[in-house]
Amino acid sequence: MVLQESEQTFRVNARKTDAFDIYNLRHYEGPNFYLNTSALVFDFALTGYNEPLPLADYVSAISDYYPHLKDKHYESYAQLFAWTVAEVSNLDMGLHLDRWSVTPQSNSVDKIAVQAIHQRTSREVAYCVWDWFEAISQDQTFNLTDQIEVLQGAFRHSVYGGPTVYALLRTAYEREIPTFYLWDEGLMQYGYGRKQVRGIATTFDCDSHIDSDFTTNKEDCKRFLSTLGFPVPKGEVVFSRQEALIVAKRIGYPVAVKPVVGHKGIGVTAAVQNGDELEIAFERAVEAIAENEPVRVIVEESISGADFRLLCVNGRFVAATERRPASVTGDGDSTIFELIQRENRTAARIDTPTSPLGKIKLDESLENYLEEQGLSLDSVLEEDRTVYLRKVANLSAGGLSIDATPSIHPDNVILAQDVAQHFRLTCLGIDLITRDLSKSWKQGGLSIIEINAAPGIYMHLKPAIGERVDVTSHILHTFFESGSAARVPIISFNRVSIQELQEIIDHILLQRPDWVVGAVCRDTVFVNRAEKPLNSEYNVNVQNLLRNPRLDLLIVEYREDVLEREGMFYFGSNLVVLDNPTEHEMMLSRDVFEDSTVVIRRGDNISISRKGLMEQYQLGSAEPFSRAYLKEFATVL
Repeated sequence: MVLQESEQTFRVNARKTDAFDIYNLRHYEGPNFYLNTSALVFDFALTGYNEPLPLADYVSAISDYYPHLKDKHYESYAQLFAWTVAEVSNLDMGLHLDRWSVTPQSNSVDKIAVQAIHQRTSREVAYCVWDWFEAISQDQTFNLTDQIEVLQGAFRHSVYGGPTVYALLRTAYEREIPTFYLWDEGLMQYGYGRKQVRGIATTFDCDSHIDSDFTTNKEDCKRFLSTLGFPVPKGEVVFSRQEALIVAKRIGYPVAVKPVVGHKGIGVTAAVQNGDELEIAFERAVEAIAENEPVRVIVEESISGADFRLLCVNGRFVAATERRPASVTGDGDSTIFELIQRENRTAARIDTPTSPLGKIKLDESLENYLEEQGLSLDSVLEEDRTVYLRKVANLSAGGLSIDATPSIHPDNVILAQDVAQHFRLTCLGIDLITRDLSKSWKQGGLSIIEINAAPGIYMHLKPAIGERVDVTSHILHTFFESGSAARVPIISFNRVSIQELQEIIDHILLQRPDWVVGAVCRDTVFVNRAEKPLNSEYNVNVQNLLRNPRLDLLIVEYREDVLEREGMFYFGSNLVVLDNPTEHEMMLSRDVFEDSTVVIRRGDNISISRKGLMEQYQLGSAEPFSRAYLKEFATVL
């Protein structure tokens, strides 16, 4: 279809050869006029420069990558474009992005909104799909696989791209627990006001920082566990290579060597067999120690058996995972290096926040272990021979995770819970070595190697082998029994004056004198009756109030200009009060809960809706609008 000259619009981004254009891209952190979630919103148009192919041709080409899209019905290029952006936004990682909308603006322009998490990634996705459409128009090859790999990298390096953070973010979204990132603090906040919890990955502000720091001191922690009667390996802290050799001789080889302060297996060497290996292991441990830390290294007996991580949440055992070192299996022709490269290209090792396996890392530790086995990266393995590439089962270096939750012995469950009870930590990871997790630790053969105050959880959510354990639900349920339990009451206005806000706050505090009420309108911010500084970015004021850990109730004014410019910060109001609202301001009544109350005045006519019931009446000539809505405050107080 070629546009008539009168229908053509000035194109910001299109080239003379382009059939389509996207422009006016805007990222909304929360609900907006076009979508009730955070979204990328942009204009989509036919340029008139180059006639597009029939719609069916684009559907056919896109369906080669996304076969399920072939069976959908598309009424326009814009609808296909929006659906494609939504599909690509999942980045072949199964992200929870499935909402989109198309709103016609004119004969040639549509407004597209697609659910988004990370602003930069979502913009790059939109441009990627645009390039794909233009490549189809001009019958050119387009390598979407390579493009998605780049997009995956952008998302992975965002604040949401860590496996633990994303897993919690997704579960919070599914459980309708409000969640947002505090950029200045580098923290995720779950819930609003006095209901909130803030944290980094699996560490939260309610955790004891003393206990958390204590778990990083491996020797003191091991001594504490031993005092309690829990099974731990014998060992000592040393300060020099010579001391390490003496202790190892006294304990007896094989030994394990690791820094006193550390995490994620960095600097750890297991099964050290002799003095030469010990010297190498000691240097590796020293290299892992921060420059401002003294040299303190643990030398302890090396326990034989399989490596397990037990996870406790709120003092309760929830999951067990066996961890095995990365390995490759020979085919009789390929070198170990080639086998690693091939394995790293498999779908399971795409190394994203949702992949079960990470890339196998090539480093000095790997090469040293191969050398101990009489091998190198250039060695060709005979067919079906399996070679482990590390002594330590470090998942971040490509190790294998196997769900062991169903097989754990009840005594070992109790052991894990007994350990966890001694720490005021939401999440606790217990690393242990045992030949058989299905046998009681009381029979011997089990040793606790260390405990972790900030354990990774994705190994339990998506093990390489076995069933998933929904540990993120266990974590969030510790704080919130439901989505509503994570919220404070919110009252939304489309317009309210400073004087009205003061009267409303007084009305609430008369009934709830112990409450902290936050309120913001275009002219001021209140915490109770105290006026606070007003930020030029309106939603920053809203976030600052919801960030307040003492907030009991929030009142917000959202006028049309703010809704168009910034959208809303939160989803869901308990009471909505609209005074002759515009079409955009009516979105406040769209995002409500089943038991929310909506009060709307149009002229002198009042309508009140709640739980599917509506009443209407007229205000008297001298009646203020406040008389209509103040009586509804009882529903939120």
